[in-house]
Amino acid sequence: MSHDPDRSCRDPEEGRDTDVDPRLERAVTDLTRRFDGTFSPDAVRGCVLEAHNELAAAATVHSHLPVLAARLARERLEATATNLGSTMSHTPEVLFVCVHNAGRSQMAAALLHHHARGRVTVRSAGSAPAETINPAVVEVMAELGIDLSREFPKPLTTDAVQAADVVITMGCGDACPVLPGKRYLDWQLDDPAGKPAAEIRPIRDEIDRRVRALLADLVPSA
Repeated sequence: MSHDPDRSCRDPEEGRDTDVDPRLERAVTDLTRRFDGTFSPDAVRGCVLEAHNELAAAATVHSHLPVLAARLARERLEATATNLGSTMSHTPEVLFVCVHNAGRSQMAAALLHHHARGRVTVRSAGSAPAETINPAVVEVMAELGIDLSREFPKPLTTDAVQAADVVITMGCGDACPVLPGKRYLDWQLDDPAGKPAAEIRPIRDEIDRRVRALLADLVPSA
């Protein structure tokens, strides 16, 4: 039985564009195949186009928007599928949140993904996402062999919170929807915004310490 995504992906007929980038059409085709039996083709198309429009409204460089929109749409569809109960996963899901999703939450998500090696599903988001990730953050993560150059800030949705088992804010005063059955943590961390790489490395290392402890708690065998 097909389902439609909820608030995270609006009605596909709203603002339908007849002149769509072929890369977006390929993304719609790929995601329709991936979520066959869960979401209708029109629902998938609507989610892809909405993700593209949201990113286009905030972007200054548009060359990679179709690729980024496809990734954002996939994450939203996965989160909604989890909430609908159509995915049977015993893998813990963690959502890292900070206002701009450009520094702390990106580092935390990348580090947990790196250490977990598939044992944890990881997402990050922001209530007011920036246009790009902090370049100094990308630099210090590259020192660990972790490439953030293709990542991008993503907007926080209720679906993402609903899909998560653990929601972690980064000491930035950001607010998440409080839903029953979720574990909420707040990691008090310095803001890397405006800091040089030398001052961000200690923040990165503290996040890494906390991420390793979280992983040991979520997946004891790790």
